[in-house]
Amino acid sequence: MSERRVDLGIWDKLTKAVVFLLIIAALIAVAVWYLPLIKQNERMRAEILRLEQEVTAEEQTAERRKLAIEAMRNDPETVERYAREKLGLAKAGETVIRFEEPDPHRP
Repeated sequence: MSERRVDLGIWDKLTKAVVFLLIIAALIAVAVWYLPLIKQNERMRAEILRLEQEVTAEEQTAERRKLAIEAMRNDPETVERYAREKLGLAKAGETVIRFEEPDPHRP
């Protein structure tokens, strides 16, 4: 059994080239179609990361405030210190001395 190869000439080469170009065009079309989705996905992931960091920071702030509230409820010394530092109050008979911050623009 002998096989004969028939030379189709230019048409065989053109057919292969067209198929190759169609495959390349299809790959490019898929890439162009999905590129905006990929970029949107990246933006959304960055936004999720930013929001997770913000949530973590807010949770830490809430925990600090919760501890401060508990200290104010249960520790009279904390209440006294807060009244002195933040509200400028003093016990009867005490003298309050206030220091002013120096003016940074003054030599």
